Amino acid sequence: MYEVVAFYVFAISTTVLFAITALSKNVLYAMTALAAGMVMISGFFFLLGADFLGVVQLIVYVGAVMALYAFAMMFFDSTKDVKEKHVNPSLVFLLGGLMAVVFVVMFSAPIIGENIEALYPAVEGVGNSQAVGMVLFTKYLVPFEVAAVMLLVAMIAGIILAGKKMDYSLTTNDDIPLVDEDSKDEILKEKSR
Repeated sequence: MYEVVAFYVFAISTTVLFAITALSKNVLYAMTALAAGMVMISGFFFLLGADFLGVVQLIVYVGAVMALYAFAMMFFDSTKDVKEKHVNPSLVFLLGGLMAVVFVVMFSAPIIGENIEALYPAVEGVGNSQAVGMVLFTKYLVPFEVAAVMLLVAMIAGIILAGKKMDYSLTTNDDIPLVDEDSKDEILKEKSR
């Protein structure tokens, strides 16, 4: 009875929080609802007895990914409308097809790897973290590596985008005359308006 009530509480709250994430126009509200929704998803893992996955969900998604989203939001002006420019439609088509192939490989790798067995059997009496590691690095190795490469590409793209936004620096502005620190702060505030 307890599990049924907890499941419905987690299911309804997760659905509502992700609806707020998708429908909110305020970035701060959307990110907060996304983080709370990720916490509710970890509740499903705890209900199923997968404590390791529940803790990983909390640490990775709520901690690291939400911190990454918050850090990325600092680089972009969320109030400005995004204008998409498709300079080369064939390049967009090629990249879309390449992503489709990558997803097909990721999702078909476990089916192809059905006959792959771990070289070292799991030690008895150890928690489910070792079992997760054995499955992840044997049967699901290809999707794991593809996800790692995709994260690397996303990180490099984020660094490049952040570097393009840093052409103007307030600390090395040549337009500000040499004055004392209080006057310099007032000039900077007037220029930023």
